[in-house]
Amino acid sequence: MGSSRDIAIGPVAVVSLLLGSMLLNEIDPNQNEAEYLRLAFTATFFAGITQVTLGFLRLGFLIDFLSHAAIIGFMAGAVITIALQQLKGLLGIQKFTKKTDIISVMRSVWGSVHHGWNWQTILIGVSFLSFLLLTKYIGKKNKKFFWVPAIAPLISVILSTFFVYITHAEKKGVQIVKNIEKGINPSSVNQIYFSGDYLLKGLKIGVVAGMIALTEAVAIGRTFASMKDYQLDGNREMVALGAMNVVGSLASCYVATGSFSRSAVNFMSGCETAVSNIIMSCVVFLTLEFLTPLFKYTPNAILAAIIISAVVGLIDVKAAILVWKIDKFDFVACLGAFLGVVFVSVEIGLLIAVIISFAKILLQVTRPRTAILGKVPRTNVYRNILQYPEATKVPGVLIVRVDSAIYFSNSNYVKERILRWLMDEEEKVKAACQPTIHFLIVEMSPVTDIDTSGIHALEELHRSLEKKNIQLILANPGPMVMDKLEASKFANLIGDDKIFLTVADAVSSCSPKLVENV
Repeated sequence: MGSSRDIAIGPVAVVSLLLGSMLLNEIDPNQNEAEYLRLAFTATFFAGITQVTLGFLRLGFLIDFLSHAAIIGFMAGAVITIALQQLKGLLGIQKFTKKTDIISVMRSVWGSVHHGWNWQTILIGVSFLSFLLLTKYIGKKNKKFFWVPAIAPLISVILSTFFVYITHAEKKGVQIVKNIEKGINPSSVNQIYFSGDYLLKGLKIGVVAGMIALTEAVAIGRTFASMKDYQLDGNREMVALGAMNVVGSLASCYVATGSFSRSAVNFMSGCETAVSNIIMSCVVFLTLEFLTPLFKYTPNAILAAIIISAVVGLIDVKAAILVWKIDKFDFVACLGAFLGVVFVSVEIGLLIAVIISFAKILLQVTRPRTAILGKVPRTNVYRNILQYPEATKVPGVLIVRVDSAIYFSNSNYVKERILRWLMDEEEKVKAACQPTIHFLIVEMSPVTDIDTSGIHALEELHRSLEKKNIQLILANPGPMVMDKLEASKFANLIGDDKIFLTVADAVSSCSPKLVENV
């Protein structure tokens, strides 16, 4: 149902911890396990309903507030976080922190160095991690061997399981998967609360968990979509994830979403379409029914090695450097997402990235760019004098371009910025003993729209210019802007003969005495 070709669905640490902590605030699972499970299924049901509703209301545009730069930072932070989480299995640590930030993880790792690390586990993990990285290098260097890194994880699982089985390494402290209960989940249709006190609690928990799960899944989906250069439909993703969780809540599942680690393994294994999810589901089904005894001796270290090898190549340092060179504000969003994920959590990193992206949008909207235009020699073209130093100003005329729609959020700034340009220019011409300014031309081709506040600002600008005996002239307003100027009678206020198609026409309409030197 979704549009992502790479995302792999399942339970993830962030949503699991969030959901578990919120459920724990309502019910103690040790004292009332049945009610705890029912509330979990209820929360999952309403998480799905929330996601589907957002998709049907076509609110997928909300994910566009995650810029490319923010995704780069988020991906790098998530890679480091996931890799650090795998140190538990790679080093054989039994008591490991449930937090995901780097400080808590490193404290947990180094705090158990003398009594928690297992050298047999480290040997298995490091050996197969080296093998996996080597196969990736071979596949990258020679495209003919693309299949080598694809089958390497399966070979690693088989070999490591065989070695542990024949050596009985589990007796020496090597952690293994152990027994996995056969069969699939039972139905939970009758377990969901549709009335009573727990209904509102399940709704509240479900909305929060559903939003976090949705944000993480879409961010992950967009990450891999950008790497393969295809478009992600946010609305379809919302409906797909919601439908999945609604159905899942009826089959004893709790909130699931896109998993970065599984998606990374999926991506690095060479998946091309969402059929990989179907194949994965079928394999999981067959495994649960028939093959679970075979995984009893699979060491946790090999699973950690597979995940680390899959995500280690997803940190794009070159892209981050390019973002820094292009746009410093974008780099702040990238760095904010990275630091938020690494030092706090995934959802905080995403929140920081969204806040910074919002701040950038607000700054651009409330502080639009303006420029003084000059005439390019031997043409009738007028361009920004900062971009074209050879462009010359027209004596007695100031030409200003506004590079944004004029709304209530920026109308006052635009008016004051134009008057400031005028004040600065008047001081310059006075110091240079040049003709005083009698005409102010506002180039409005970039102004795609204007509201009542914008028109009011133009009226105030017109009154201010009249006091200075300066005429206001508009050049090339768009059709929507022109309709509003006429509807508000502003066109009549300044005169229809003061609105022109081009800047060149506007300049030509000025007094011949002012333009005779042009």
